[in-house]
Amino acid sequence: MMSSSKLNPNPTCDRQKSMKPVQKQRPRQGAALVEFAIVAPLLFLFFFAAFEFCRAAMIRHTADNAVYEAARTGILPGATAAETEAKARSLLNSLGLVDVRVQVIPNKINRDTREVTVRVGVPMANNNFVPIKYVQGEIRRELTLRREGVQ
Repeated sequence: MMSSSKLNPNPTCDRQKSMKPVQKQRPRQGAALVEFAIVAPLLFLFFFAAFEFCRAAMIRHTADNAVYEAARTGILPGATAAETEAKARSLLNSLGLVDVRVQVIPNKINRDTREVTVRVGVPMANNNFVPIKYVQGEIRRELTLRREGVQ
């Protein structure tokens, strides 16, 4: 007597005939929609939070640069407090910042002025891109430099 494997080179065919038919699975479109509805808000939350923290870092670095560049302008011979303040404001305006405070000490720079101090304050409440306020408060920077040519 011959075994079935010699007659049929593919023994799995015999098994397939005895198995029940497999039902086709339906596409999981509903499950994917539910998963997206759960994940999408979290994804947007993280995206906007990262965007806002990057904006805050950019404002902080611009404020640092504004006090430095304005103080450098103020220590030059012949510079005025108005020119010093204008330099700081122009750098802060490059980001479109509003309600910034710029203070130059002393109010009048003359030949005998030894040091020039520039203070900048940027309120975060009015300078956020995202309506949700992740970053609050005010960024404040101050720098004092000695004037050139003063003994």
